[in-house]
Order: sequence, then structure tokens, then C-alpha cells
Amino acid sequence: MPRAVYVLALGIFAMVTSEFVVAGLMPQMADGLNVTIPQIGYLITAFAVAMAVGGPFLTMALMKFPPRTALLTLFVVFLAGNVLAATATGYSTMLAARIVTGIAAQAFFGVAISLCVRITRPEIRGRAIAVAMNGLMLGTLLGLPISTLVGERFGWRAAFWTIGLITVVAAAATWFGVPRVERADSGGGIRQEIGVFKRPGLWSALSTSTLIIGATFSAFSYFNPILTELTGFSTGTVPLLLIAYGAATVVGNNVVGRFADRHTVPVLAVGLVLNAVFLAGFALLADLPAPAVLCMMGIGLVGVTMNPAMATRVQRTGNAGPLVNTVHSSFITLGIILGSSLGALVIDAWGLRAPLWLGAIMALAGLATVLPDLARRSAPAVIPASGAAEQAERA
Repeated sequence: MPRAVYVLALGIFAMVTSEFVVAGLMPQMADGLNVTIPQIGYLITAFAVAMAVGGPFLTMALMKFPPRTALLTLFVVFLAGNVLAATATGYSTMLAARIVTGIAAQAFFGVAISLCVRITRPEIRGRAIAVAMNGLMLGTLLGLPISTLVGERFGWRAAFWTIGLITVVAAAATWFGVPRVERADSGGGIRQEIGVFKRPGLWSALSTSTLIIGATFSAFSYFNPILTELTGFSTGTVPLLLIAYGAATVVGNNVVGRFADRHTVPVLAVGLVLNAVFLAGFALLADLPAPAVLCMMGIGLVGVTMNPAMATRVQRTGNAGPLVNTVHSSFITLGIILGSSLGALVIDAWGLRAPLWLGAIMALAGLATVLPDLARRSAPAVIPASGAAEQAERA
């Protein structure tokens, strides 16, 4: 595994830690900016929307640069956004900072995963994606509690300064640890990159990713109230359970990465079936602590951990270029938005078990988008590093 893949994981860790930091410091930020907690909650939504909408446009603007140059440029933009957040004296400034960091983070994911594919041997590209995506899993496992702890001890501004420091370290590691790679020869340029989105198989793969992440986040977004109000755990126990959940995502991500190259579609199908089972089991057994925790850990093992297989499928049906990977990240972000927002709606209508049932339904819907490919499966073991039309529908 090239050293640069681990460097890319560090960059992704910085991005994800910034994404989650607001969730852990909502009361402190509300007091500091003299606004309400719901207004701070809108900062999370703004970050997600900026990722989904703005990320692909920034990626297109950077496609004329070599990948390492694009990554370093994104680090500069991302660092500027976090410095702006750390020094914000009003809500509008903080909102602008979150939009800037959201756009930069999404573009970074796309460029980093594309570069990850280009610098690794074909037979280990799925594993390489899993290693890079460990930055996302560790952002959940470590980044959120660390930034929350720093914010509680030294003030919420210190959390953003800490993320800025991590960003500088990741940028330095990228400068020294990521090789100089010329930008991919895309032939027709941006038009050709956009042209791959005419392929129906690519849209099917993108919709699968949205449904997988939506199913998971419809539950994950509400683990805290479910575990305290239905299962009966104390508020002090829930953070420990969430750390255990984060550890399960790290394990699952690496296991999926081992099989993502050769068994892409079967891995997705099995993962969706298991996720539906665990979500439904959690809904049925939420009032029993041991089964509820087991189901929660199961969701951690087979939910967001499908990322390596999801990315592999998208690359085979489209290409491994930065624009396709960034748009894929936007569809993943759309899944987060849909899962959390629809989960809130069904809670209002049917109670705290409802988002778990919603997640199970979304997982089964995702399975329906995979079954046609599973039926005619003849996927090659090698991910193309650029567009390969003759392989587009064989993933």
C-alpha cells in the first residue's frame, strides 16, 4: 500500500472532523454567537448542502491542475474557512465559514479518492479506497470526541483552531508524502467528464449509494434519543456506545475493502440485506439493551462501511476521475440529508422507532437498485483509472 494513501486518509480525517465539530458544541456556540441552538443546527445543514451542491463545481475548476496541486489548494481554502470560523464574531460570518469549508471538503474527497486509485495497483484499489476512507471512520470515532473535548475545555473557538492545526499537518504531509502526478488526460476535457453522466448504470450506482447512506443515517442521527428514551441507557453511557459504534465502522470498512475489488456487487447486496435486518431488529428490540446494542453494532459494520464497494461500483460504471468521485460524494451527502430529515418527520408522526423502520425500507430500496446488476454480474476485477466505456455497464 503506497504511503500516500495513508496521507490522503489524514486529509480526509481533517475534513470529517470539521464536518462534525458543530454537532458536539452546539450549546457553547449558541452562547458564544448569541443565537439559538436550532440556528446552530442550521450550520450543519448549510455545511451538508454546500458539500452536495458546491463541491462538484470547485472540482471542475481544479481539474486543470495536477492532483497534488489541487489538494494543496483545497487545504488552503479549507484552512481559511476554519480560521474564519474560529474568529467569527457573528452568525453570518460563521455561516459563510461553514459554506466555504463544506465546499472544500467535498472537492477534497473527490480529488483524493481519484488520486488514490491512480497511485495504487489495480488489484488492491478497493483496499486502498478503504484505507483512505478510514479517515472518515476515524473522524467519527476520534475526531468528534476530540474536538468536543477541546471545545468544552478551552472554548468552542479552540476546537476550530485545533482543526486548523490538523489541516496544516495534513497539508505538510501531502506536500512531502504524495507523489507528483500529472493530471489525467481526459481527452475531451470537462465535456467528456460530464458525458459519462449519460450512462444509466452510473445513475443506478449513485442512487444505491444515496440509499445506503440514507438508511444508515436515518438511524444514526437519532441513536442518542433512541438509546436513552427507548433502551434506557443513561446519557453518560451513550458516548461510550457511540465510540463502540465508530470502532465497528473502522472494522467493517477494512473488511469491505478486502472484497470490494472482486466481489463489488455481491458485497453491496449482502451489506444491504444485513443492514435492513439490523435496522428492523433494532426497531423491534429497542427496549432490550443487549439486542439493541448488538443491532446498533451491526449497523456500524454494514452501513457507511460499504463506501469502498460503493466507490468501486461508481468508478466502473463511470470513471475514476475527480468529478465522478466528487459527484458520488454529493450523492452520499444527499443520503445523509434525506436520512436525517425524513427521520425527523417520521419521529413526529410515529415515534422514535420510526426512523429505524425507515432505514430498513431505504436499505431494501437500495437492494432493488443492485439486484439487476447482481443478476447479470460479470464485473472485471480491475478498476479503470479513467473512463472505460466498454466496462461501463459490467460492474
